[in-house]
Amino acid sequence: MYVVPLINTGSFSLDAAGVAGFFGGDETLSAMATVHLYRGRRWLGWYNSPGSYTVAKRYGQLANSRFWDSDCSQPGPRYVASLSGTDMATGHLAYLAIQISRELKGMAVRGESSTETLPAAVTVIRVGDVTDMRRVGKMSIHHALLATIPITISIAACFSCAIVNDWLAFSLILLGIISSGITCLVIGTARLRLQAPTNVTPGVPPGDGLLLTPRDVVVLKGSEKDVNVITKGHFELDMHGGKEYRSVGLCSLLLLAQFLLQLLLIPQATLFGQVMFLSSLAASWAYNSFLSSLESEKIQGDLLCKVLRVEEGSIQKYYIHNRRSQAVFACSILSDGIETDEDFDAERMLSLFVPNKTRVWNLWRKKVAAQLKSTCPDKKIHVTAEEKEGLCEEQRKLLDTFLDDAQRAFKAYRERAGCLRSINSSQSWEAKDVV
Repeated sequence: MYVVPLINTGSFSLDAAGVAGFFGGDETLSAMATVHLYRGRRWLGWYNSPGSYTVAKRYGQLANSRFWDSDCSQPGPRYVASLSGTDMATGHLAYLAIQISRELKGMAVRGESSTETLPAAVTVIRVGDVTDMRRVGKMSIHHALLATIPITISIAACFSCAIVNDWLAFSLILLGIISSGITCLVIGTARLRLQAPTNVTPGVPPGDGLLLTPRDVVVLKGSEKDVNVITKGHFELDMHGGKEYRSVGLCSLLLLAQFLLQLLLIPQATLFGQVMFLSSLAASWAYNSFLSSLESEKIQGDLLCKVLRVEEGSIQKYYIHNRRSQAVFACSILSDGIETDEDFDAERMLSLFVPNKTRVWNLWRKKVAAQLKSTCPDKKIHVTAEEKEGLCEEQRKLLDTFLDDAQRAFKAYRERAGCLRSINSSQSWEAKDVV
């Protein structure tokens, strides 16, 4: 009895349509990472997506919620507290705070043009009372709704194959739709939340401090508990299934099966079926590329601001005309109200900006630090002839220039002190979606 083979081996070939599963994987992974950022995104993955091999390989390695960290985390800047003496490296959330500050428009603080070197920014962020880190809000559904385009094209391509009786192409497109939809649904069950220390030692001083970069600085104002969210916190995916994450492993196997079946069988479909298959992949790739092109760091930053209750009025940014003026302005913000506190080491904070150990700089830090520790609102810097003794004419001129810059920075802060002190936020907050 002659048996008709399921696959015609005489005409079997691996053409471009068959190897499409190798391509588009990076865009698909980037798009899948947005499933936790957009409201309703987990329900809109029902389209024949390319790159199934790359996605299957990545999800097969998922363990202990490392997916988010490995794809998105960036090392943060150095953080130095003004009262507790904490000096530490930070993580991804502090990195986002720096990115937020760079996106803001600032106000210029005027200075002498002759002393302007490299303009630098001082951004002040007052962190609100963080009461709930268990749930991070999500962005609106608008971008996610664009998924209806590849969904419609994939379903149309699937039924077009059925109309012309190309059941092989119909089945393979349908397999891609189902595997992608189930994977998006399963991955979307994970909840994005903030993980940070929730308890602090009773009596600990405020967490006011500096996030330092080579050029700009962010001044954090708030309690130790709330500032810890930025300096010690991180995003975490809370996924059901324990450490083994069997559901994710099953999705990985499903995607791998999709890749192998499409690799082997799509060349056996009709030309029309192969065109429909590639059309569905092209539409899905375009949508995935659009999602991956969105600024995920800005989206994360917006969500972080919501958790920290940092509203638009809680951030102020100023452009300062040189580094030493930046140091005086930033340290003036930190010293406000704690001038007489012995734990506030003004000279040490100034040295974070200008660590130079020359005689001129040492004297400059000493005189500026004395004013930072003074409760007199009218900051006047005086240098006696004895203190200038031993300095040559050029050094004295340089010192006078530096002190003039400091005097102008004190004046600039005094003019804006009322605005800076008024930076506040409400007393309670609950996680909610971003509209």
